[in-house]
Order: sequence, then C-alpha cells, then structure tokens
Amino acid sequence: MYFSMLSMRRSRHPLARALSLLLGVALIGVLLIFGLVVAGVLLVGGGIVLAVRQWKHSRAPAASAVPNAAHQPTVLEGEFVVIQQGRPVPH
Repeated sequence: MYFSMLSMRRSRHPLARALSLLLGVALIGVLLIFGLVVAGVLLVGGGIVLAVRQWKHSRAPAASAVPNAAHQPTVLEGEFVVIQQGRPVPH
C-alpha cells in the first residue's frame, strides 16, 4: 500500500502568498487572544475560590480552650507488622 501526503507547495501568485500569510497571522492572533482569555478566567476564578475559602475559614468558630472528653486523637495508634514483599532473600 502506498501512502502519500498532499503536496505542500507554496503558491507562486504573490496575492495568494500575502493572503495565506495574513490568514496565518490572524489565526495565531486569535489563538493567542483565546489563550489569554482562558488564563485570565482561570486566574480570576482561582482568586475568587481562595478568597471564599479564606473568608469561610476566618468565620469558623474558634476551638474551645477546654479539652473535650470525646475528642478524637489525630494520631492513629496501633501495632504494625512489616510484611515482606517478593521472594525471601537468603542471608
């Protein structure tokens, strides 16, 4: 099976060359503007999300100074055993 791409020869007509150059520059400009708009939306959205989180965090009630008897510890306590992975190595 023979596969051939279309020939990408440049046109010899000066008007066709100028129009293709303008079309290429316009396409690059549109993509650049689109990318900047998307980046701006993400930046503004991220700032809003961070501001809302900070606002909610500052409005949260402070923890009481008296320790609660039903307080769950932040450390998980227990006994752990190391399990050997793979084939045992003779020593």
